[in-house]
Amino acid sequence: MSTIFVFACAFFLGASAQSREKIDVNPTFTISKYQPGAPMHMVGYGDMRFSDPSVKIGTNPRIRKWLADRVAEENPEVLLLTGDMPYVGSSDADWQVFRDETAIWRQHNILQLPTIGNHEVRGNNQKGIKNYLDNFPGIQNHRYYSVLMGSVEVISLDMTSPSGGTSTQATWFAAQLDHLPRQVEFLFILYHTPWVVDEQSKLFTNLPSKEALTLRHLLEIHLYKMHAKVIVFNGHIHNYERFERNGVEYVTSGGGGAEPYPLLFRGSEDLYRDTAFPVYHYLTLDYRNGQLHAVMWKVKDPDAATLSVEKKDEFTLTAEPNKTGVFIP
Repeated sequence: MSTIFVFACAFFLGASAQSREKIDVNPTFTISKYQPGAPMHMVGYGDMRFSDPSVKIGTNPRIRKWLADRVAEENPEVLLLTGDMPYVGSSDADWQVFRDETAIWRQHNILQLPTIGNHEVRGNNQKGIKNYLDNFPGIQNHRYYSVLMGSVEVISLDMTSPSGGTSTQATWFAAQLDHLPRQVEFLFILYHTPWVVDEQSKLFTNLPSKEALTLRHLLEIHLYKMHAKVIVFNGHIHNYERFERNGVEYVTSGGGGAEPYPLLFRGSEDLYRDTAFPVYHYLTLDYRNGQLHAVMWKVKDPDAATLSVEKKDEFTLTAEPNKTGVFIP
């Protein structure tokens, strides 16, 4: 991985950015081996809650470990992680389990692109952030960052940092959207809590959060001049949901092993209609020839002696100017 800029030191000093000139508009990282148009095989998932295998409340150690191995078998070049990798982010022991159970990812040299979830800071915010950054050295201490990989770019945002309109993160995010490289056909945005949710979550939780809605609005006011197809990739809800809003695909993938959340009913806006439970899963994401093909692979029977997955959702997106003209309020 070759870095093409060093993140503004003002972020680490806690200084607020007062102008775009203080924010570097270039991608944080550029992976030079990917040229525009180069095919790419990716996997995305999250909410595993790695912890001592004896802990079986709140996380399923058998499914969690099996999925981590299964992801490696997919042999992805890039792994998008939607957060809540450890059960307790301030626990060195939980992060050690993460390293042990995902050692095969590093053996296969899989590029891991994470985002911070609420469990990353569980127990102690400062210690949790330090553990997170220590366990993902490839992001070089960036709590939010962007990665350019040929025709694909990933922007990972931090749910634990301020996201209001005058915050450093929001200013940086807006600058990234304003200066998206022309070669980018697909833009992935990683953020732990969902930006669009099903009717059940609207009724019984405080989702989407104020911060998520702020960032979603910031994205939407930039869409009219963006040329890339955008996919927002979230976690937090331990199930699978998919929506389309203003030409943006919103995918919630939180089935990596954490205690599953049942969706008793799915609203009409949810493009995934199956109410079967539980939904332990991961997604394969393949870019080739101006298209992105995605498949959701669900664990068929979590109680089976031999675990397997089945294809439960599938969609294809075509790169084209993302100008919807009219926004949903």
